[in-house]
Amino acid sequence: MLPRLPPLNAVRAFAAAARHLSFTRAALELHVTHSAISRQIKALEAHLGVDLFERKTRQVLLTVAGHQFQAQIEPALLQIGAAAQSLRSGAPSLAVRVNVRPTFAVRWLIPRLPGFVAKHPDIEPQVITSTLAPVDALEEFDLAIRRSTQGWPAGMQIHPFLDDEVLVVGSPALFARLPVTAPDSLAQHVLLLSKSRSKDWENWKKQARTPRLKPASCLQFDHLHFVLQAAVDGLGFALAPVSLIAHDMAAGRLTSPLPEWRMALNCHYFGLAPNAARETLHFVQWLTGIAPESIAA
Repeated sequence: MLPRLPPLNAVRAFAAAARHLSFTRAALELHVTHSAISRQIKALEAHLGVDLFERKTRQVLLTVAGHQFQAQIEPALLQIGAAAQSLRSGAPSLAVRVNVRPTFAVRWLIPRLPGFVAKHPDIEPQVITSTLAPVDALEEFDLAIRRSTQGWPAGMQIHPFLDDEVLVVGSPALFARLPVTAPDSLAQHVLLLSKSRSKDWENWKKQARTPRLKPASCLQFDHLHFVLQAAVDGLGFALAPVSLIAHDMAAGRLTSPLPEWRMALNCHYFGLAPNAARETLHFVQWLTGIAPESIAA
């Protein structure tokens, strides 16, 4: 028996509003009114029993629950769209199964997938999120993306495709209230970190020649995705991979008070089998084509 589904029109309205972080732009995309989007999202929140957006005077922001819901429904909507397109065109269904970590899916891959779908409407991208190494994956995949050259199945071709580094970032409001003009200025702030990247601050402080710096406090989260959302919400400063904050930096939700103090990270690699299908090779071509322009300045 299928689980009880939420109202699908409301899910579609939520996906558009989450993508734009704007009810107005979502209404324009779906050719409805702003109030219709607002009603649909309120109905969805009532159905789910959680708030998906934090409503502010001039903007809306996703809550933690909103980010989790977006990460799960975006691939499903893309899959539905690709399936419908396949039937309309009478073409056989082609799919590319892409295995990525959850934060990379939400912050890098999913916002860019509409570009691939527009270019290849006959190919369905299926996003599989996992924190496991590719060799331990629980589901089959055609392509995987990770930072490490370790933990790949035998016979996979591994290729570097996306260089990266970390920056100190925080909300503009937090920076305005307590300015940060040098690394030691961070002593008056809360520093945010994730369990998966727990050593980043210690390594960064050594590089910034402030190894003894003691912050006002530290907040630790299970995943980097939650760290970035906490930074957007003004809870403190984070060390963020530049690859994952392009949209937040461009929209002004995050700023870097110390842009000159960067720390290199391992680059991202993608892996695919030697007998990769044509549709997977199309995805790789698209992936490597957009990588250089996807890093925030």
